[in-house]
Amino acid sequence: MPRKVYVEFVVIGNSVKATAIDPETGQEASVVGPATAAQAQMAQAARRKLDYVLRKKKI
Repeated sequence: MPRKVYVEFVVIGNSVKATAIDPETGQEASVVGPATAAQAQMAQAARRKLDYVLRKKKI
């Protein structure tokens, strides 16, 4: 079963910050891209980064 992940988006000027949050560990990972980027694309990038961080920390 895939891990549940929450994704938060914050627009900052011409950029958007997507933060993926693992509710079990509280670990977060963020990516920043252009405000015109698709939300699904930004969410996927944030999830991939979170997966990387969790693997690196062996969580």
